[in-house]
Amino acid sequence: MPEVAIEEIADGLERGQTLAALDLGTKTIGLAVSDAGLSFATPRALIRRGKFTADVEALGRQLARDRVGGVVIGLPVNMDGTEGPRVQATRAFARNMDRHLDLPFAFWDERLSTVAAERALIDQDVSRKKRADRVDSEAATFILQGALDRLYSAGVVN
Repeated sequence: MPEVAIEEIADGLERGQTLAALDLGTKTIGLAVSDAGLSFATPRALIRRGKFTADVEALGRQLARDRVGGVVIGLPVNMDGTEGPRVQATRAFARNMDRHLDLPFAFWDERLSTVAAERALIDQDVSRKKRADRVDSEAATFILQGALDRLYSAGVVN
């Protein structure tokens, strides 16, 4: 299914389905999932990146477990708004993922999500080693919560 607006994903969800967000790192894929009411985002375990096929299979299993009906993918736009090589890699991942998973997806500007996630983990007094293992899923949580808040403010969800 092609890229769509976040509002279209929410409108197309069946009862009980959730939204997920991905933060694509070079070594891991951060994952967060919403509740069925589309109110709050919760981090899930990281997916360690390896071969693409194994990555998408692991992702597909987790998305199925969480009854995900759409995916928000963090788009790592540069601070000046331009798109660099990481954006191209993210778009390529989404195109390839689309061939394996029949889920609508939307891109979400993720500027500063990793910084916010890192600060939140520091505020929680999480050790440096544990932060490294959790930051991508926490960043995915910030991405998803931003999308959920937008849906709420647009009146798409109550």
